[in-house]
Amino acid sequence: MNKIRIGIAVADFNNDITLSMFHESKKYAQDQSAKVTCVCFVPGVFDMPLIVEAMLKKKSIDAVVTLGAVIKGETGHDKVIAYNTARLLGDLSLKYCKPIALGITGPEMTFEQAKDRIIPVSHHSVNTAISMVKKLKKIKRNRLKNKDIGIID
Repeated sequence: MNKIRIGIAVADFNNDITLSMFHESKKYAQDQSAKVTCVCFVPGVFDMPLIVEAMLKKKSIDAVVTLGAVIKGETGHDKVIAYNTARLLGDLSLKYCKPIALGITGPEMTFEQAKDRIIPVSHHSVNTAISMVKKLKKIKRNRLKNKDIGIID
């Protein structure tokens, strides 16, 4: 099977967290035999959908990993950012039939909680992207032997 090609969108906001997430994701993708073909830094999580859509249009990208940290402030702004971004990214995944792994932590998260999630969220996002690409490829190739049930594991 060819290497899975991943694009990574990284939020600059809270970059003391997100840069670590980026480096961890890039290294982990390589460890998993995936190829990072495009990286784009955006001002913040809310700015991701436009860049992610541009990435999804590229034939050299099978999936996109999004990385960001939405940390709680004094208002409910973190919820607005996180919920709207997640919804738009989900819509884009369906529109282009390509996986988008949500490696955006928060809302209602402290800086310390964000630090604690750098490695697990980075690894999980890459694993999700790889797993979903493999499953989609299996579905496309699958010739159902039993016309009633097709199982893709």
